Amino acid sequence: MALDPAHRRYRNRTLAFLGAYVAFCTAWIFDAFDDVGRPGAWLLAVAAAAPIIGQLWATLALMRDTDEYVRTLMAKRFIVASGLAMSLFSVWGFAESFAGAPHVEGWFVYSLFWACYAVSCAVVRTSRV
Repeated sequence: MALDPAHRRYRNRTLAFLGAYVAFCTAWIFDAFDDVGRPGAWLLAVAAAAPIIGQLWATLALMRDTDEYVRTLMAKRFIVASGLAMSLFSVWGFAESFAGAPHVEGWFVYSLFWACYAVSCAVVRTSRV
């Protein structure tokens, strides 16, 4: 199935941003950043988040560039996934505070969001309000 131009741009942008993210994480795994001082560590934190921010921008650009039906359906799914991810992550945070649950790093919420988006795609099947 041929992709329309908006989806082709989304695919290319997502591959570029996630490729940068994988490269950064690979360098991190192999201890490339171990000797970075405090100011450099803040720059690394921003650098690690930049591809994530870029991929979210690519998703919003796809919403902007598609027709009204797809835009509405994606927006509903995005909102449901955001609310679900924030809710689940908040519950886990309180479980850490009150029940001694193991700590989960904050950057995990990005992966959780996309898992929730997959669930919302199965549940939100119409653009009707």
